[in-house]
Amino acid sequence: MIVAVIDGMGGGLGVQLVTQMAAQFGSQVEIIALGTNALATNSMVRAGAARGATGENAVRVTLRRVNIVVGPLGIVIPNALMGEITPQIAELVASCDARKILVPVNQSHFEVIGLENRSLVSLIKEAVCRVAELLPGKEEK
Repeated sequence: MIVAVIDGMGGGLGVQLVTQMAAQFGSQVEIIALGTNALATNSMVRAGAARGATGENAVRVTLRRVNIVVGPLGIVIPNALMGEITPQIAELVASCDARKILVPVNQSHFEVIGLENRSLVSLIKEAVCRVAELLPGKEEK
């Protein structure tokens, strides 16, 4: 199973996702870090991703072969993450065949209504649990 973690800016959310998935799944999954900038990519690789790449073309090429994409909600919103998510990246992520697990982090120009207010730690834990449910041998809910 191949999981792509996409993040930008400093990569803080991606780092937390990679850290928890690497600890929980070990060699059961290959985690690929896809950053919108080199800082985010390097941070996620240092956190335990098997490898990483940066930029729009890296997202385009890598999403062809991943099973699951995990990241903040903004990765499917053009111009999110302070403009680091290009319209092309948002479209690539939204239209790829992989299952998307999106952490609902509000953006300054985009607000998600109807979600309970929970801590980022809780949301990340839930995202990792959902990835675990999607691994082979698990029953899908």
